[in-house]
Amino acid sequence: MVKIKIGFAPTRRSIFSAPAAEEYANLTRQKLREMNVDFVDIDDIASDGLLHDDQDRLLIQEKFKAEKIDGLFFPHGNFGTEYEVARLAKELNVPVLLWGPRDERPDENGIRLRDSQCGLFATGKVLRRFQVPFTYLCNCNLEDEEFERGIKNFLAVCNVVKTFKHTRILQIGPRPFDFWSTMCNEGELLEKFNIQLSPIPMPELTAKMKEVKDSQEVKETIAYCKEHFCICIKDNQLENVAALKVAMKQLATQYGCNAIAIQCWNALQSEIGIMPCAANSLLNEEGIPVVCETDIHGAITAVMVEAAGMDQNRSFFADWTVRHPDNDNAELLQHCGPWPISCASCKPTIGYPLAFDYPGAVEAQAKLGDMTLCRFDGDNGEYSLLLGNAKGVEGPYTKGTYVWVEVKNWKRLEAKIVEGPYIHHCVGIHQDVVPILYEACKYIGVKPDLYDDNEEEVKAYIRGE
Repeated sequence: MVKIKIGFAPTRRSIFSAPAAEEYANLTRQKLREMNVDFVDIDDIASDGLLHDDQDRLLIQEKFKAEKIDGLFFPHGNFGTEYEVARLAKELNVPVLLWGPRDERPDENGIRLRDSQCGLFATGKVLRRFQVPFTYLCNCNLEDEEFERGIKNFLAVCNVVKTFKHTRILQIGPRPFDFWSTMCNEGELLEKFNIQLSPIPMPELTAKMKEVKDSQEVKETIAYCKEHFCICIKDNQLENVAALKVAMKQLATQYGCNAIAIQCWNALQSEIGIMPCAANSLLNEEGIPVVCETDIHGAITAVMVEAAGMDQNRSFFADWTVRHPDNDNAELLQHCGPWPISCASCKPTIGYPLAFDYPGAVEAQAKLGDMTLCRFDGDNGEYSLLLGNAKGVEGPYTKGTYVWVEVKNWKRLEAKIVEGPYIHHCVGIHQDVVPILYEACKYIGVKPDLYDDNEEEVKAYIRGE
């Protein structure tokens, strides 16, 4: 279960009603607890539980740092103290959520208690002066559906940012020579994003396989495969699949990695006699994304997509392959067989891939339904995230793991892929995480690129419409 911890710093300004601000801060605390949100409070520092004093702000800052918060939430109980919000946000350097409750009707004397919305306008401007990116949930009531949705979306944004900034990828072997499209700039990924690679040579993998081959974990993996897959390969080949899976998992743990990119052909086949697809599939199902052809940018995409989905669904790594024979807006997503079993619409088979003579690939059509498709990529020093929605549709049978998908405008998407900086690889997930990924981009220095050309719709969803 993903746990995101946010710093809760409700704010007020002295010329408006302090009791009204305290009341709404406490109501917001209660709502967050009802939602099971993990938050760090400031009521042990500020006597009224509100941010408005600079000496309190320094103590709050240290507490939030010590608690290693993943995001900041600034409810404006009244107008708020915008410069204290900005100072704290600048120091913490995590995603920021601004929100304030709607004001009551002025009383019979024309007196207003809070002016929360007015203060949000001021805070937004000051955060811009401090060059602090922030997420804005429009002025609404605590009981409104958009409040709860906005909080959940923000937690998912925090999860993407946290995961992205702490990604380390186990790189097993260099890219295949023929795949110039999957080259990446390791130094630039580290300098720009703190994304680290842990490269190991192929012999280190095969040595680890020999080490684990007689382990209980390999035996359990074989049993799992026999229960969940149709097995159309020999026993010794299945044993190699299991040993490869266990070896990769142990190496990922050893090097502190949260994703893997493997040179899946063709040096590996001469060493162990199998394709790694089924082993990749097993790890993908366990929440360790594994991508093919040493596609580092593909591995980054996979961890982002799963983080956006709060690990509720597993992602799948695919090729944009061929146009649908009958549907001009549909395309085949396919790969030799690395997709996780939970994506499949039927019991998968471990057999042979389309283009190779070695066993060890998974065969299954993926579930249909709504999906997000995504690709992190870059060149010439600039990085962007291609993303949008799709839905699975019926189409002809083909080998490997596959699904036919329909998008709003295929020609527009095709041009984006060709014109770049993208390639023929993407990551899909059976979940709509487009708004989460779009919003997360502002915190990680990546340009969102919506292939559905629906930026205003996505922004509207984020702000609570």
